[in-house]
Amino acid sequence: MNGRGNRLKAIRTIIAASRTSSQDKLLHKLEEEGVKVTQATLSRDLKVLKVGKVPDDGGGYYYVLSETEGESLQGFVEDFKRGYLSLTFSRNLGVIKTLAGHADTVAIALDRLELPEILGTIAGDDTILIILKEDEIREDLISRLQDLMGPLELQ
Repeated sequence: MNGRGNRLKAIRTIIAASRTSSQDKLLHKLEEEGVKVTQATLSRDLKVLKVGKVPDDGGGYYYVLSETEGESLQGFVEDFKRGYLSLTFSRNLGVIKTLAGHADTVAIALDRLELPEILGTIAGDDTILIILKEDEIREDLISRLQDLMGPLELQ
């Protein structure tokens, strides 16, 4: 395996094994493993690996792999329910309000569920923009979400 392959494997291993909260801490852990990397290269590697940050119980954030082993439908449902507050639509655009700091986690859950009605999502801190595919009906998405999540607060 080449240097980049070894580096990506080391990043995956560290993120899967520990709750790493910053690039500085990840750089330090990589150095401990004998992997030399610049912050700019690490930032690009995190994008390649589709690494995200999710909130922890203490108000901070930590890195997670976009596709970790053992991910399940139930895990995505729990992530969604943990942060979801409400859903509002304007034509083919939906806006989900979440608890502060939870929009990224809820959006990742929606993306992983691969709901056929959704073209894409964009997450901020406490708001998610959902873009429905052109011919999709919002009621179909609401129905599918309620089948998965149970009753939802709608506005």
